[in-house]
Formats: sequence, structure tokens, C-alpha cells
Amino acid sequence: MENLKDKAKKAIDKKASYAEDLDLNKYKVPALEDNERLNNPSVLGQQEKERMLEVGFVAEEAMRSGSFVQKDNSAIVATSAQPGIEVMRISEALKKYDWLKDYYWKAVEVDKDKYTAHVEANNADGYFIRSLPGVKSEMPVQTCLYISSANSIQDVHNIIIAEENSELHIITGCTVDHGADHALHVGVSEFYVKKNATISFTMIHNWSKTTDVRPRTGIIINENGAYINNYVLMCPVGTIQSYPMARCIGKNATARFNSVIVCPKGSLMDIGGGVLLEAEGSRAEIVARSITTGGEVISRGIMNATAPRVKGHLECTSLIMDEGGISDAIPQLRATVPDVDLTHEAAVGRIDEEEIEYLMARGMSREKATATIVHGFLNMDIPGLPQVLNDEIKKAVEAAQAGM
Repeated sequence: MENLKDKAKKAIDKKASYAEDLDLNKYKVPALEDNERLNNPSVLGQQEKERMLEVGFVAEEAMRSGSFVQKDNSAIVATSAQPGIEVMRISEALKKYDWLKDYYWKAVEVDKDKYTAHVEANNADGYFIRSLPGVKSEMPVQTCLYISSANSIQDVHNIIIAEENSELHIITGCTVDHGADHALHVGVSEFYVKKNATISFTMIHNWSKTTDVRPRTGIIINENGAYINNYVLMCPVGTIQSYPMARCIGKNATARFNSVIVCPKGSLMDIGGGVLLEAEGSRAEIVARSITTGGEVISRGIMNATAPRVKGHLECTSLIMDEGGISDAIPQLRATVPDVDLTHEAAVGRIDEEEIEYLMARGMSREKATATIVHGFLNMDIPGLPQVLNDEIKKAVEAAQAGM
């Protein structure tokens, strides 16, 4: 671990590679409070429950395979509700499993930038979630990362592993307390999808107009493995950079990214994803839908094919609803071998007036017609997932839309 600390120290002053850079010295690092750890999320405070509900996290432990809550930098809830699904603090997992160090900082580089370095330098806690070989999560694991302190930085390090022939579903909500202004969330997440395994990971974010967010995510997918990433952000944020990178290293591995973004005035959202198709027969799909209501949204996508007989599609679609809104779509395809099939579509515009008139002719007001079109545009029905999971995702998205 000393080598990681040395790398972190060297990287701590690195500037961010894109979007707005931040001065980490402006934030305080909340102390760890192990004594606050609870047995279950139902005993959380009422205000905390209400904020978490806005990102789809229900405090009562029902209809889930496990629960995890981190308040500021303290992991206060970590419970499993299904045999074969492990949920614990990453600090506990490192003590329990000596082999876990072999996964530590392998999907994300510790010295990628000053944000990853800060997570390592401050011994960040987070969640360890693992499905044992052959186990399928009957319901999703639900997690919540919650900021309660103003002018603070929340450091998080998560490791998620789906062992061979297993299936793991996670819904995570991220939010900030009323009054916790000018906070920064820095979250490192490392995913490992083993042979014939599947991970679906759905994120619902509800920050504030003064919150800055810097997640750093890496995914490694082995033979016949599948990773599905769903991202929802419909509320104001100061600035956010989110650019998960998946590596398909096993034959016939699959990566899919779906994102739904609403960018209000005053927000800068630099959102994207990338897939490295490194193994024969691997597949990738990136679909990004965004609406700007006055803010600036950047949709980035990259697919890089270095193996034969791979296939990928990248789609970025954005609507500009108000004057002053800015939308950038930046798709990138790259291949270094001849036998590949990579495609992309990108479109930026406004709602088609004919669609509005069509609905108005059937008795809707202009406002209702516009809202109906927007609702359909933001719909997130993920093919290939169990219906019960799609229902849970729909509930979470509806909660986010209500907050919007």
C-alpha cells in the first residue's frame, strides 16, 4: 500500500484534464465517525430519509438484497439481506479478504488525477459489494451516498465484484442535505465482471446548485460477461465530470451505457462514457439523452476497437429547451483492426413543433404536450433486465422527475 500512497502524493496537485478544475484546499475532510454506524437504514433521521427518498432510496429494508449508506465520510449502514450477496464497508472487506488488495486500484489508476489521489491519501471508505459464484440477486442492492456538511469533501472508494455465473443488480442514490452548500463529492468505483456474470448499476443523482461532483469509474469485463450502466441526473449541480471507462477483455464481453440528463441554468455537466473493445466478439452500446433548460451539457462518448469482429454503437441526442442553453455532443470512434463494426449518431435540436401540434389536436394544452414529449424522451426502459428491476428503476426515475 505504501507504493499507492507515494503515487497519490505525486498526483495530488495534478490539474483536471477537462471541464472546470477545483481547488481541493477549499474543502474540509470530515472525520470518520464509526460510532454512528447503525444496524439498518430505518433508524435514519427523518430529514435524511426524505432526501434519500428523492433518489429512490427507501429507508425500510424491504425489496432489496442489501443496503449501504455513507454519510459524509462515514459508512453508517452496511447490511446484506440475501445469502451469497455480500455488502460491507471496504475497510472491513480489506481486513477480511487478503486477496482484495489484488483488485485495489486495478480498474482505476490511483494517480489518474488529483481526485483519485485525494481518495487514496485520505484512506477513503466506501462499499464492497460481491455476488458469490452462481448467485443471482433476487432484488437490487440499494445504496446511498449522502453529504450533510457544508464546505466539505466526501471521499468514497467502492469495489464491486460479480463472480463467475453470478448476477448483481445495484441501485445507488447520491444526494446532499439542505444547507450543505459548496460541498464536493469524489467517488472512485471499480467494477469486476467475471466470466458469464452480469452487473447492472443504476445511479440516481440529486445534488444542489453549489455541489461539485467528480466520480472516477473503471469496469473490467471478462468472457461472456455483461455490464449495464444507467445514469440519471435531473436536478441542478454546480459542476460534474462523469466519464466511466469499461474494458471488454474477455471474448464476447458486453458493455452498455444509458444516461438521462436534465441540465438547468447555472449547471455545467460534462458527462460521458467509453468502452475499450479489446477481445474478439465484444459488444458495446452508449446511448445518451440530455435536455438543457439553460445550463451547459457536454456528452462525450468513445469506442476503441483493438480486436476483430467487435461491434459498437454510440448515440447522443440533446434537446435545447431554453435560451442560453448549450449542448455539445462529442462522439469518437477508433479502430486499429479491419474487421470491426462501429457506428454513431449525434443530434442537437429542439422538440419538433409537429409533435406538439399533433398532441394539441387531441386535446392537450401546449404545456401538457411538451411535458408528455419530454417524459417519453427521458424514459429509461432497459431491455435485458428483469421486470422487477425495471420497475424499481422506473420508481427511482419518477422520484427524480418529481424532484426536478
